[in-house]
Amino acid sequence: MSFREESGSEDGGRSELKKPFLHTGSWYRMGMGSRQSSLMEKMGSSASVIRDSSISAFLCTLIVALGPIQFGFTAGFSSPTQESIISDLSLSLSEFSLFGSLSNVGAMVGAIASGQIAEYIGRKGSLMIASIPNIIGWLAISFAKDYSFLYMGRLLEGFGVGVISYTVPVYIAEIAPQNMRGALGSVNQLSVTIGIMFAYLLGMFVPWRLLAVIGILPCTVLIPGLFFIPESPRWLAKMGMMEDFESSLQVLRGFDTDITAEANEIKRAVASSRRRTTIRFADLKQKRYSVPLMIGIGLLVLQQLSGINGILFYAGSIFKAAGLTNSDLATCGLGAIQVVATGITTWLLDKAGRRILLMVSTAGMTLSLLVVAVVFFLKGTQSEDSDLYFILSILSLVALVAYVISFSLGLGAIPWIIMSEILPVNIKSLAGSVATLANWLTSWLITMTATLMLNWSTGGTFTAYMIVSVFTLVFVILWVPETKGRTLEEIQWSFR
Repeated sequence: MSFREESGSEDGGRSELKKPFLHTGSWYRMGMGSRQSSLMEKMGSSASVIRDSSISAFLCTLIVALGPIQFGFTAGFSSPTQESIISDLSLSLSEFSLFGSLSNVGAMVGAIASGQIAEYIGRKGSLMIASIPNIIGWLAISFAKDYSFLYMGRLLEGFGVGVISYTVPVYIAEIAPQNMRGALGSVNQLSVTIGIMFAYLLGMFVPWRLLAVIGILPCTVLIPGLFFIPESPRWLAKMGMMEDFESSLQVLRGFDTDITAEANEIKRAVASSRRRTTIRFADLKQKRYSVPLMIGIGLLVLQQLSGINGILFYAGSIFKAAGLTNSDLATCGLGAIQVVATGITTWLLDKAGRRILLMVSTAGMTLSLLVVAVVFFLKGTQSEDSDLYFILSILSLVALVAYVISFSLGLGAIPWIIMSEILPVNIKSLAGSVATLANWLTSWLITMTATLMLNWSTGGTFTAYMIVSVFTLVFVILWVPETKGRTLEEIQWSFR
């Protein structure tokens, strides 16, 4: 088996060979000469909006961020709707648990396909493909009369989410200016947390069928929005579509910006990746491939092994133990805390850097998990009526919130950003799919084993998660490079 990079021997042959199956056109496509001046005159002062590279890339990011909002809404949907769906459709608890887990199964299938879909039909095309099963899935759930439509809808949603989880961070990394790539990249995780919070919040007031209909909205808006943003210039260059490549890059950087240096750097990187058309598995032992593969996959696996899904699953019980009667409201509060903490990460990423935030994040998670583990070991020796038991419950709640904040400050968003930055262009599609699949598979395993582990020993479970956090901190210190302020091409050349 091998990682294949298709290419033709001549430019003309390459363009014909690499003509994409689906390429969504955009309003901006035009020559950059006199027609640019004509457009600027017609648009008048409104053209100043797109002159600024920051604004142009930011607006594109906001549009594709609808995909991660869909991702988060799917993840959060099952929590507030559990009782009503079980009651209305006469499901058992195990049948509903299967419904919740099927999104992970669908996402694993979507992850396997995501790299190749994004490679052959483009980043925009793959997001359009991902939106369709999401819409169909939500409709199937909203009209479900029994578990069959419910399960089918959840699988379709999961497939779309699996594609979105790979494509969006890659697209953002490929369009963002190097001084904004961290901030724009973290919008992906910020949007996921916003989607989760909306699902929790609306689920408190809206019937589950109507909530499923609301779930259609992000992808319904995303599809037409894709026609008004440029395709990834790096993908266009790789496909040999040089006129579209330059048009896309010019729009992203602003019509008044000289893109010559960046365009030449991208062309050199693409040309270098074409010198060898086939990468064999034996070649992956080379540092240029093995190190970024290890870092990308390692961070995405450790992100889930730290137990975030298992801990959030147990959050309601901790809230009740702390004396909070409305656990749903407390869960919404926890979702809001995630949004705020991830928003802070968005602001800090291009100032502080990836490595320092990952180290602060994993160190904070380690300390928080240590406190929770010790608290639960001590609670086992106390009477539930004692004052000390109540104090320990409050302490476990505070430590849980500190854990979620620490996770959101680094390990929640940054692994996806680094994965999209460090993977070499000629193995990105397959390697990115493998990394995304590993993330979803680990997420599913943690979710499925959380209940068993917590029933075995609550303190022991948090201790296990703490050990993983310690290992993650060591992994970051030893292996993860700083990518702040460097172009994608510079990052990938550094592994050679």
